[in-house]
Amino acid sequence: MLSVGEVAKRSGIAVSAVHFYERKQLIISTRNQGNQRRFSRDVLRRIAVIKVAQQIGLSLEEIKAALDTLPKHKAPTAKQWQDISSIWQQSLQQKRELLDKLDSKLDHCIGCGCLSMSKCHLYNPQDEQGATHVGAALW
Repeated sequence: MLSVGEVAKRSGIAVSAVHFYERKQLIISTRNQGNQRRFSRDVLRRIAVIKVAQQIGLSLEEIKAALDTLPKHKAPTAKQWQDISSIWQQSLQQKRELLDKLDSKLDHCIGCGCLSMSKCHLYNPQDEQGATHVGAALW
């Protein structure tokens, strides 16, 4: 079992980050007789995955949803990690497609000068009502 300081040192994050991840229920600890937090060694792999997931732009909610599918007090199997990876790859593909759409429309938006929240293709994508209504017409 590892102390908070040992987890922080071995994972390369601040102690406050360990506490934050625990509050967000991304990692869990137990308490010893002195009421000090103790973490199992598999928490180091979880933290590594959390750090990578954050670097690629996944939200803490997405990360938590994936980690919630894994066993709590033991290292996940290779298959379990692979399942998470597959889900995240789909999410990343959707984000890439969105970025490609934004990139292709950005020049038009900046050049158009309309600053219209009701008709902007970036602010209000796939606006079906915009063709026939303006503003809060449906409210």
